[in-house]
Amino acid sequence: MNSTIIGSPVNFSLNPANGTPIYRQIIQQIEYAILSERLRPGDRLPTIRSLAVELKTNPNTIAKAYGELEIRGILLTQVGSGTYVSGKKPAPEDDGLNRKIREVVGRFVQDMQNLGVEGGDMVDLVRNYRKEEKEE
Repeated sequence: MNSTIIGSPVNFSLNPANGTPIYRQIIQQIEYAILSERLRPGDRLPTIRSLAVELKTNPNTIAKAYGELEIRGILLTQVGSGTYVSGKKPAPEDDGLNRKIREVVGRFVQDMQNLGVEGGDMVDLVRNYRKEEKEE
């Protein structure tokens, strides 16, 4: 099950068959969005109810994910206002995030090699991409 929340920098991709509970997948993807700076301190997350509808999952699942992130200080909930990203970064080792990063980097390196791009050129491509992204 895949879903994109319109206006949200998090593209949730949930897989009930991968053995990781759905609430953990949500936590991992929010943390990944924070670490990759697609979510920044002060950004408002979708409401529990709206995210549950979009992801076609139980609101209690979303509440559990948000609650765990709030306990760790990564999210802040303001009653009547919403749930926001705090200034605290998640630890990269939380919930297998390092594994996820290695998977993404591994796919990138393999794709680049398939295109004939070598190691040093990959580094230049990433640097130039980041510079172009900041200029926009």
